[in-house]
Amino acid sequence: MASIRTLSTGALLVLGTVLSPLPSLADAPTADAPGSSDHPVLRRFGGSLLVGFSQQDWEQRFFPDASGVARTGDLFANPQPLEGKVTRLFYLAPLDKGPLEVFRNHQQALQAAGFKTVWACESKEQGCVKAYFALNKNDRLRGMVWSKGDLPNMTNPSGGRFSLESSISPEGGRMLVGLLSQGGRTLHLMLYSSMAQNAYTHRTATYIEIVEPKAMPNGQVTVDAGAIGQGLKTEGKVALYGLFFDTGKSEVKPESQVQLAEMAQVLKADPKLRVFIVGHTDNVGSFEANLLLSLARAQAVVAALGKPPYGIEAGRLSAKGAANIAPLASNADEDGRARNRRVEMVLQ
Repeated sequence: MASIRTLSTGALLVLGTVLSPLPSLADAPTADAPGSSDHPVLRRFGGSLLVGFSQQDWEQRFFPDASGVARTGDLFANPQPLEGKVTRLFYLAPLDKGPLEVFRNHQQALQAAGFKTVWACESKEQGCVKAYFALNKNDRLRGMVWSKGDLPNMTNPSGGRFSLESSISPEGGRMLVGLLSQGGRTLHLMLYSSMAQNAYTHRTATYIEIVEPKAMPNGQVTVDAGAIGQGLKTEGKVALYGLFFDTGKSEVKPESQVQLAEMAQVLKADPKLRVFIVGHTDNVGSFEANLLLSLARAQAVVAALGKPPYGIEAGRLSAKGAANIAPLASNADEDGRARNRRVEMVLQ
C-alpha cells in the first residue's frame, strides 16, 4: 500500500466562513498520486484511485488496542505506540460503489490473508464516530503526496487546514484495526472507510495506514567526543555504530573517518586514558569465524587510530574480539542483528 501525506486535524468549517465556489465533478482527480503504489499486502478496491500517498522508512504511529475508544472524549482508550516503516494511503472508489461494499471487500480480502482483528466498529454506537475524531487528532494526512494539490481541502479550495474532517465524513464510517503476518513479519493495519466529504467526487473514501515494526536504523549519527567521554565515565564503555565495514570484511571503510576523529579527540584530551577496542558481531555464521572477524575489525580500528591524522600511541589501545557472546538485542531478526554488530570503546 502507499502511504499518505498527513494533514493537520481539527479543520472544522466555522459558520459564517465564506467559501469559494465549489468545484465541479469534472475537476475530480483522474490519476493516482505521483510516485504512489498499493502496498504489497493489500490491493485496492477495483477501479479506485490512490489519490493520497506517503511512505516513511521509520516513524512512530499510534493505533487503538482491543479496548477501542474511550468512554469520554474522542480518543483511543489505550493508544499503542508503533515504530517502523509507515505507509499511508487514501483511496477514492468508483462513483457507484458505496462505503459498505468497499469496506466489506477490504475486510474479506484481509481475512482471507490471515488478518487478525484487534478492534473494529461499524456504527456510532460501537464507537466509529469517536474513532473518526481520534484519528483526526493525530494529523493522519500531514506530509502526503496528492494527485491534485488541495484534494483533502476540496470543500474550501481557497485555503484552510488539511484534515480528515475536510476529506472523509464521520457519518456511516467503519474502522478496522488488526495484525497481518506476511513473510515472517507482522504488520499493523488500520482502515477507515466512509463517504468522501467534498463536492468533487461524491465517492467512497478509504484511509489505510500500515506499520511494519522495525528498529530505527543505526549508524546514522556519529557519537561525538562528549558523548563518548560521558559513556566511558558513567558506563565504562560506549557502543559505536559510525565505524563501517563490508559484510564479512575487516577493512575500515572511508566513511568511518568522522567517528574515528571523535574517538581520537577523546583519547588526546586525556593522555592517560587507555581503552579496549572491542569488536562485536551478530550470530550469523560459526562462532569461530565471528570471533576472528570481530578481532580483525577491532585491530583494524586500532591501526587506523594509530595513523595520521590521529596518531594515537598503540600502547594505549588493545584490540579484542567478542564475536556474538555479548548481544544487545535478540539475533532473531535483522533489527536485532544490526544492533549487535558494533565496535565498543571499553575502559581498561
